[in-house]
Amino acid sequence: MGRVNLIAIFIIAVFASSEILAQSVQTVPDAQNASSNEAPSNQTVPTDEGNTLSAPLTTTQWLEQLSKIISSANFQVTYVQTKVGKETVPYLWRHGVLDDGTEVEQLNLQNGPGRELIRVGDVVSVFEPDVQPYSLRSNHINGPIPSALLYHPQQLLDGYEFVLVGRARVTGRSAQQIRIVSRDNTRFGYQLWLDEKTGMLLKLNMLDLQGGLLEQIQVTAFSINATPSEYFSRINPSSLPQPMAMAASQPRELSWDVGYLPLGMREIKQDTRRLALTGQVVEYKLLSDGLVDVSVYVQPAEDAVGGDLALRNELSTFLTLTHGKAQVTVVGEIPLQTAKAIATSLGPKTRNP
Repeated sequence: MGRVNLIAIFIIAVFASSEILAQSVQTVPDAQNASSNEAPSNQTVPTDEGNTLSAPLTTTQWLEQLSKIISSANFQVTYVQTKVGKETVPYLWRHGVLDDGTEVEQLNLQNGPGRELIRVGDVVSVFEPDVQPYSLRSNHINGPIPSALLYHPQQLLDGYEFVLVGRARVTGRSAQQIRIVSRDNTRFGYQLWLDEKTGMLLKLNMLDLQGGLLEQIQVTAFSINATPSEYFSRINPSSLPQPMAMAASQPRELSWDVGYLPLGMREIKQDTRRLALTGQVVEYKLLSDGLVDVSVYVQPAEDAVGGDLALRNELSTFLTLTHGKAQVTVVGEIPLQTAKAIATSLGPKTRNP
């Protein structure tokens, strides 16, 4: 029964923190034939007038270029997501800007019975098998590619350092490689490759602390077009589900604090949750640095069913241990030693006099 309780927390945490992003199609011809071992040099980037600007770019400028094209271009991208020991999953990702300035976006999971997300403005509608369609308010579709990296890369600078590596070829195109390194070596690292002509993301790797590959997102083809995909002309916004009304909940004040957080990680939510399989109530905090989310569950040790446990499931670490009078469970895509440092840092909340 103790293991059922712990696995219940694990399942809730893993599935509560995942959504989706992606799309399809034709490769843009590449006029550059740079060798993969060329040193970084002046990079060519399109300007608003359609001309090109040749100048050495910083990592910040490269990431700004990525954000710009993701939010303002009419594009279609196909990519695959591969996790160690798992089947490769293909996605189709489209984005467009209509004549009235409204942003539209589509994400389609290409394998299996399918899952599709459609965004019109700030409303994302979700369609999946055996589930009633629903809509939520959001300015983008979340998915395998971290949203903060695509839309708000500057928010990651507290916790991560971005390092220019050099040029390479990805999907037959010249690309700029950038490393994303945890400033305090407490989280997994990343490598990303951006198309030199457009700034589009071509490949993203997640690496463990020893540099081993944990997950890869590889663009197989993309096109940037003058007008939005014809697909968007077939969408009737009035036929999409109305956005769900999210009741404003008053967060419950918890009696404990996390004393240790990796650099750049912040507490973004706290409340109480009832476990579906056991009915037990646990206190909960959600931590995030923009790239990874970490869930922390706490209950009195005297109410806990089961002992200490450490598990790995794909990228996620699941750790539960007794710390003082509390049983603490930490779940997230972080190394085990980081999860343990968070769990053992819990202490009574400091109250202002």
